[in-house]
Amino acid sequence: MRYTLFENRKDELILIARILLMVLFLIFGWSKLTAYSGTVAYMAKEGAPIPALSAAIAIVVEFFVGIAIVLGFYTRPLALIFALYTLGTALIGHPFWTMADGERMANMINFYKNVSIMGGLLLLCVTGAGRYSLDRR
Repeated sequence: MRYTLFENRKDELILIARILLMVLFLIFGWSKLTAYSGTVAYMAKEGAPIPALSAAIAIVVEFFVGIAIVLGFYTRPLALIFALYTLGTALIGHPFWTMADGERMANMINFYKNVSIMGGLLLLCVTGAGRYSLDRR
């Protein structure tokens, strides 16, 4: 009874959650797509394996899979794939355990942000996209 408001607006809240989970990835996926050579250089600097392939994977997942999740298209499997991708980016891009001082703290924050985002993606994997989605059609 006390959660009626949430239950009555569940589909709208899931839509908002999908959008909010993906806004960061869409912004940075787009910037990676429009500056591909810079993205490859960044991947090389960060020590990503096969920088050109890593950049392409980042673009596909962040931008194109991000759009699919916002639209609610194959949401459950794509959210799981995205959660695994986010774990990989946390481990490769934010290895705070190898750093010291301010750099360590900044990367620790970003590492745990990725872990938190994974939680949202796994929850989306379980709940599905809701009524306002292509999955529902």
